[in-house]
Amino acid sequence: MAYEIYLKKNEEKRIVAGHSWVYANEVARIEGKDKNGSLATVYSHDGRYIGKGYINHASKILVRIFIRDNSEDGKELYLRRIKEADDYRRKLGYDNCYRMVFAEADNLPALIIDRYGDVLVMQCLSLGIDLRKNMIVDCLNELFHPEGIYERSDVAVRKKEGLAEYKGLLSGEVGDYCEITENGLKMLVDVRNGQKTGYFLDQKENRFAVRKYCKGAEEVLDCFCNSGGFSLNAATVAKKVISLDISPLALRNVEDNAKLNGIENITTLCGDVFDELRKFKAAKRQFDTVILDPPAFCKTADEVKDAYRGYKDINLTAMKIVKSGGFLITCSCSHYMTMPLFEKMLIEAARESGRTVRSVEVKTQAPDHPSLLCAEETQYLKFFVLQVI
Repeated sequence: MAYEIYLKKNEEKRIVAGHSWVYANEVARIEGKDKNGSLATVYSHDGRYIGKGYINHASKILVRIFIRDNSEDGKELYLRRIKEADDYRRKLGYDNCYRMVFAEADNLPALIIDRYGDVLVMQCLSLGIDLRKNMIVDCLNELFHPEGIYERSDVAVRKKEGLAEYKGLLSGEVGDYCEITENGLKMLVDVRNGQKTGYFLDQKENRFAVRKYCKGAEEVLDCFCNSGGFSLNAATVAKKVISLDISPLALRNVEDNAKLNGIENITTLCGDVFDELRKFKAAKRQFDTVILDPPAFCKTADEVKDAYRGYKDINLTAMKIVKSGGFLITCSCSHYMTMPLFEKMLIEAARESGRTVRSVEVKTQAPDHPSLLCAEETQYLKFFVLQVI
């Protein structure tokens, strides 16, 4: 008999509103018995049908609901959901590089699929999805006929599902680099070893937006530059760009991408951003525009206080090395660092910097990474453009 999950009284409200996650501590009782990772039916305390999802007793998220009607789990459902997700992106004009499936936001919890030209990269973040990845690969081949499908499930969150980290080829062939076109620029994406699934697709529109804040700049400093997305966009309009990152591999990628586009006004600098910013401050070195796009400083709620200090440290120092009238472009990709909390940190940093700082533009993740209003976890990226007077 398949699992039947009965929630505690009133625990269904968040889920009925559209949230996918059913936490173990919200459950009153479990009836039936099946394999871990199988499809379970969820009911309210009074027996009202809520939906179906894959169960995992090893996770605090006991069930991730993705069926709320009478649909059957299987290949036909996945074909339909994936196509609907891709059609949405195509309608918005995405065609070469974009997030094709964004987990809960596309009603396929724990499944990420990114397109890099003719290569698809997949992440399986739950047991239920992991058990069905071969079927999902079949769906992708049937729908899109890609050159290759690569898995990048080498993420720590899988440990919470009782899964080991994994990456490897799932279908076809994948070269060392995939060439994509973003904002009119060619980029080489390392899907095997690059960050996340190879590249940060969620900043596409934001990378293009920096051009107006770097136009005519004598010198731009791009911190945590990774493969150079912000750097290359800045270099199209600025006289000089310094790309700063602690990873030599990332900086080689920047240099390769600059060469690919015939861009010669980018200089790479290998070092710890915190240390290098302090050195620039000590040397009284200033820049027309400083870009801060760090990795997530907190991946759990317990890390927020330390992350807050880290964000404040780099933003405070950055404000001090921006020329009068110049811009600080600063980001956070951790959903635990909420928009109000991030803004509070910036206000404190501005006050302590001794500079007058005004907010010019506030943006979030790209439209191929939509968020659910009922699930704050899906809204994570903050992007602020500040002018330092």
